[in-house]
Amino acid sequence: MNKIKISAVLMTCMFALFTGCDDYLDKMPDDKVAEEEVFTRYEKVEQLVSNLYDNAKNANKPLIYFSHFGTAAVTDECSASSHEAAIPHQFHIGNYGPSQGMPDRSSCGQYWWDLYTKIRKANIILEGIRKYNTPDNPQMGRDGDITRRIGETFFMRGYLHLLLLRSYGEVAYIDYVVNPDDNMEFEQLSAHKIVERICADADSAYNRVDAFNGGQTFGRVDKGACLGLKAIARWIAATPMYNGGNIPNDTRLYKSEYGYDAQRWEAAKTAAKAVMDCKDNNGGPRYSLYSKFDENDFGDLNNQSTNDNKVYKRLWQMFFDMDAIQSEWVWFATRDKDTGWSGDVLPPSQGGHARQRPLQQQVDEYEYVGPDGYGYPVYSDRAVADGYDDNNPYESVKRDPRFHRDIRYHGSVYRNDILNTAEGNDAVSGSYLDNASHTGYYLRKFYKDGWNRGDGSHSINGPAIWRLPEIMYIYCEAVNETTGPNDEIYNILNEIRARSFMAPLPPETKTNKTLMNEYIQRERRVELFYENHRIWHCRLYLEPDDSGELAQENAYKNADSWPYPRTQRWSHGMKPVEDPDGKIEVNGKKYKMQRFEVQDGRIFESPKHYLYPIMADELKRTPGLVQNPGW
Repeated sequence: MNKIKISAVLMTCMFALFTGCDDYLDKMPDDKVAEEEVFTRYEKVEQLVSNLYDNAKNANKPLIYFSHFGTAAVTDECSASSHEAAIPHQFHIGNYGPSQGMPDRSSCGQYWWDLYTKIRKANIILEGIRKYNTPDNPQMGRDGDITRRIGETFFMRGYLHLLLLRSYGEVAYIDYVVNPDDNMEFEQLSAHKIVERICADADSAYNRVDAFNGGQTFGRVDKGACLGLKAIARWIAATPMYNGGNIPNDTRLYKSEYGYDAQRWEAAKTAAKAVMDCKDNNGGPRYSLYSKFDENDFGDLNNQSTNDNKVYKRLWQMFFDMDAIQSEWVWFATRDKDTGWSGDVLPPSQGGHARQRPLQQQVDEYEYVGPDGYGYPVYSDRAVADGYDDNNPYESVKRDPRFHRDIRYHGSVYRNDILNTAEGNDAVSGSYLDNASHTGYYLRKFYKDGWNRGDGSHSINGPAIWRLPEIMYIYCEAVNETTGPNDEIYNILNEIRARSFMAPLPPETKTNKTLMNEYIQRERRVELFYENHRIWHCRLYLEPDDSGELAQENAYKNADSWPYPRTQRWSHGMKPVEDPDGKIEVNGKKYKMQRFEVQDGRIFESPKHYLYPIMADELKRTPGLVQNPGW
């Protein structure tokens, strides 16, 4: 077995006790009197668990994973502006490492030292409750609350280790309180052993929490969240990074364990299906896709269509309506962003500076509806014959309705105003340093029709950390990997698409495993756009070193062709060009659209950028600690 000694820096973090509940939390753990005062009183333990909730959820907020920024601009979803120290820009140009650390001001509690500190908090709670036999909630009618708090803490411990696995790969799983006089040697585990321990903590939580929490307890861990934790962990274990893929110059300790094993996909399938079949307190389905509002409803906040009948009300309400949140969100953090987010999204003409600007790579993933009534990618062989015109990419064919909800483009309508990226303040910029978009696109997802920057009081409740469609994609992919495509997963994917008023998959996907996988991955990318998924997905699937993507990259270099490679090394946009025969008319002028390469310094160095680096100070203090590949 490989052993590592946790460094002084890590131990400092792990021994730092969390604040917010009695003086005990500012004392060393050998203060037995203060310890007893805390763990013999239910209300004190309740406060400890509430603090842990806050810590854990803040470590993975989708829209502000990097302080004020999301992760989209570290991927081929978006490119970043230079505002507020340009944290995402620093990541996508590779300006971080074990010596200089992570970009300044980027921490929200999501890095190595932060996560281990939170894990120690969870272990203190579990050990204290066990040692002092903490009494139950003294309030009438709340029997079993202490058991629920124990379950929630097990969940948090597993979840925090999941975040470590996702970012750093092989880490130590700390499931007890480490004291200063303990033996400071810890086993660095393989990804698969970490997943087993995460699932064990999830099972411990599942056996103690309720099937559903309503009213004032909504948002606490329930059985569905526990099953969701297992599904995400099993999926990570089944992806190419840990199941059959190859990382160049792989120096991971347990790389010999990462050969392909179909049973890992079987385990992911079982875990995902358990979430989909989860029951509420009354024995009914715990989860269902949000379906309020019909295909004729394009209403904004005042129930008026101010978007040229392009954005279905259902598609933006699904992130705000409590019915959607309760029925579809598996695990989430609320109030991820507030009114200030207007400036991040809106173009300059509406008082914004668009900090993260969608890329053509993302836009190309939104399918069109063919004459036969099925959905196809705009880069398919049949697209042009079906009417797709790259000079008029938004209106020549009917695009996936999620495109109009997610992206603002030249000629799009918001609050009855037409976006003009050819002239004026919103015109395509030549640099990420400017307020106007340098990709030709502005973000729209999560921003309700009818909002404007001056209104105030609007907040973004989410997006969810995990929601039902992600679990459904895991199930469909696992079935496709293990037994091949079938009617079941064809219908599941079409259910998600129909909810978004999108045409079904073509029937040939039911008998073509490769084609079905392409649709699953494209669906995942479109449905979960800007929800803090793409940064992990492209790495877990080793896309920058995938043979097909590398071949596409070589074709692009030789012929400037598209679809663009998903190797995370290229950025593209679309700009309007005046043309008397153009099909797009804005302010009395006709335009055609033209692709261009965005100069934003984007890089992806393999293998180093697959995982976060462990800090150099840690390595100096602990020579046995193995650095991640490439660093």
